[in-house]
Amino acid sequence: MSKRIGFIGVGLMGHGMAANLLTKGYPVMAMAHRNRARIDDLIAKGATEGENPAAIAAASDIVILCVTGAPQVETVAFGKSGLVEGAGEGLIVIDCSTSEPATTERLVEALDAKGAVLADAPLARTPKEAEEGRLNTMVGASEDLFHEIKPVLETFCENIFHVGDVGAGHKTKLIYNFITMGHASIIAEALCACAATGVDAEKFSDVVAAGGANSGIYQLIVPKAIGDGDTSGLQFSLTNAAKDLHYYTRMTEAARLTGNVGNAVHHALVQGMNLGFEESYVGDLIPTQEKLNGVAILKR
Repeated sequence: MSKRIGFIGVGLMGHGMAANLLTKGYPVMAMAHRNRARIDDLIAKGATEGENPAAIAAASDIVILCVTGAPQVETVAFGKSGLVEGAGEGLIVIDCSTSEPATTERLVEALDAKGAVLADAPLARTPKEAEEGRLNTMVGASEDLFHEIKPVLETFCENIFHVGDVGAGHKTKLIYNFITMGHASIIAEALCACAATGVDAEKFSDVVAAGGANSGIYQLIVPKAIGDGDTSGLQFSLTNAAKDLHYYTRMTEAARLTGNVGNAVHHALVQGMNLGFEESYVGDLIPTQEKLNGVAILKR
C-alpha cells in the first residue's frame, strides 16, 4: 500500500476507519482528537501522529477528513496551520464529514489553486460498522478520481456509491438524511397517537411490519422502544440530525424549493433538543412527544 494516508477526525467514526486502514496495510498519520485514548490506540496499531492539518497534508498522498460538520471542516481547512496551507501538487482530500455544499465548493476552489483535488464521501451507518469496516459512502468525484480512491474507501466501507461529480456526495447525504429523520419524526408522532387513542403499540407495529409503512428506520427505533423503553436503536444524535436538517433546508432554500416538510422535520429535532434531549439519540423524539402531549408511550 504505497499511498500515505493522513487522517483528521479520529472520533467515534474516524477511529474505526483509521484502524481499518492500518489493518489493511496503509501507513496512517493521524491528528489527536478530544479523546486522547483513540489516537493512542491508533499509534499502538502503527499510526504516527501529526502536529496539525498542514503538517499532515504535507506528509500525505491522501488526507481523509471525518469531522462533525461545515464549521469544523472550515477550521481544519482554512484555520491556522490548516490543510490548505500544507496542500501540494497532487494531494487528494476525501471529506467524509457531512458538510454544507457551499463549504465543499470553497474547499474545491482552494485546493485547485494548490494543484490538489477534493472528493466528498459522506458516510452512513454507525461507529459499530466503522470498526467492522462496513460503512456506506456516497462519493462525489470525477470518474478517474473515484477509481483512484476506491481501494482506500474499501478498507472501511461495505457499500460505495459513485453519485456524481464533486459536491454530489454531500448533497445526496443531506437529502438521504432528510428522509431518515422524516421517518423518525413521523414514527414518534404515530406512537404518541397510539398511546393517546388507546391503540396497542405492539399490535400496531405488527401491522406496520406487514405493510408498506414499514421501513428500516422503523425497525431500528420501534421494537426496542416499545419493548423495554430503549430509544437507542438508531445511534445518531439529535444534535447532528438537527445540524444536517439545517444544512438541508439551507440547500433547498438556495435552490428556491417550496417544500415545507424539511422545515417541519428540522423543527421536530430542535424541539427535542430544547426539551432536554440535546445529547440523546434520534429515538428520543419519542419521549419528546411524551413531554409535549402529556402521554406515556415508553415502558418504564
